[in-house]
Amino acid sequence: MELPGFIPIFPLPNVVLFPGVPLPLHIFEPRYCAMVRDALTGPGLIGIVLLRGDWADDYHGAPEIYRTGCVGRIVETTPLADGKFNIVLAGVREFTIVSEQRERAYRQATVEWRGPAEPDPLPIGLRPRLVQMIERYVGRSGDDLARELLGDARLDDQTLVNFFAFWLDVDPVEKQCLLEAMGAERAQRLLEVLEFHLYASHAAPHELSMRRMH
Repeated sequence: MELPGFIPIFPLPNVVLFPGVPLPLHIFEPRYCAMVRDALTGPGLIGIVLLRGDWADDYHGAPEIYRTGCVGRIVETTPLADGKFNIVLAGVREFTIVSEQRERAYRQATVEWRGPAEPDPLPIGLRPRLVQMIERYVGRSGDDLARELLGDARLDDQTLVNFFAFWLDVDPVEKQCLLEAMGAERAQRLLEVLEFHLYASHAAPHELSMRRMH
């Protein structure tokens, strides 16, 4: 599928989208309702980007955002009263913002698409280590879907890594770092993030401080 070089972008404060992952959204602000209507008349693509810094001070303007995001295709649409929408996006591909244009109420950007659409398989041994670490991290809190995915050998490496990078309860900025990595590097970073959180959950405060200094 050929992707356009110019897309609408939707900045969010706590969501990082990954390819192959579904994202349900309730769209209620007028500018983003207009964005959805416009997207539905075209290829149905919306780029999700993470807000950064003190974004709340300029939320209704154009607050700072991370330059790497993920485009999603609208796969479900439910129009609501007063022009609002419930939609579901399916993550498609990572991008880097080259420049923005402000011709409409919502933000639009010229983008470059990142990485191959089909990354290479993970190095031998990395996937089992990652699965084991995820199982340790979620413990008994993991739901049935997560456990089913972890045990499904038919699930390709990219989908496994992207689903858990999105689904696991870690800070959005950590997820942004995962998004900015590609292929095996993303899987390795996810493994390191989970190792750190497991260590932090058991370490004494002074031990954790020393670890962060190195």
